[in-house]
Amino acid sequence: MEKNNLKAWLYLLPAILFLGVFMVYPLIDVFVYSFEEGYNSASQTFFGIGTYNYSYVLRDPYFLQALKNTFILVIITVPLSTGIALLISLGLSSIQKVREWYQTIFFLPYVTNTLAVGLVFMILFKKTPYSDGLMNLLLGLFGVSPIDFMDGPYWAKMFVLCFYTVWVVMPFKILILTSALASVNEDYYKAAKVDGTSAFRTFGRITLPMISPMLFYLIITGFIGAFKAYSDAVALFGTNLNAAEMNTIVGYIYDMLYGNSGGYPSYASAAAIILFVIVLTITCINLLLSKKYVHY
Repeated sequence: MEKNNLKAWLYLLPAILFLGVFMVYPLIDVFVYSFEEGYNSASQTFFGIGTYNYSYVLRDPYFLQALKNTFILVIITVPLSTGIALLISLGLSSIQKVREWYQTIFFLPYVTNTLAVGLVFMILFKKTPYSDGLMNLLLGLFGVSPIDFMDGPYWAKMFVLCFYTVWVVMPFKILILTSALASVNEDYYKAAKVDGTSAFRTFGRITLPMISPMLFYLIITGFIGAFKAYSDAVALFGTNLNAAEMNTIVGYIYDMLYGNSGGYPSYASAAAIILFVIVLTITCINLLLSKKYVHY
């Protein structure tokens, strides 16, 4: 038994070393940096240890704007993308002959370059001296005045960002949920049909409980992915996200490290730890809720 345990640890050793060097050590390092006040990256020196970095970040209007944007993005895109993906997956499950063909079509946005998709969205929504954009042309058919989605009101820009995010993440969710629906035992549906159970009740009592582990997985990863959003905003509004009021927490961290206001690793570390605590808290809440609503 001891020899088997030793062999198991030897097999795990490369993965443990990899996680330790590239995940655990950087996390500890960032945590230490976040308490070093006045850290100078050139001289590798600091003048004190305390919580000033956290108080500065939490009072910084740019961080508060990024926090607001990130939470709006999370609250809107995660439920919306998951719900739409579930509806499409249910539709695909009822189309047996051409299901694979439709799956391929829906999955195409996921394998397309993020910046390329962002360019397409800019063409759809951006107003130019020569055109109001395709979306405004469509809105004009319903008598709606042209809206400057890319450089105009805050709510218009947030709509584009949420729309873009849902578009990008939904294909993966469709693929996962379609596979989950295909794995549900048909005997349950046959029994429900014999009992005369309505389609809505069958969905709530059979389908949802059976695919709840996959739904839980998508919700958890959706929350984490939305909190880490950055490239989506860059693809639409460029690198100066603070000027566009469309920055995210990850974007704020990047700006503190490398942007025009960069060179402040202590502030960036504090913001990264705050993001880590937020994601960890929401993940733990979801794990607690899963004990009641997820059926394995």
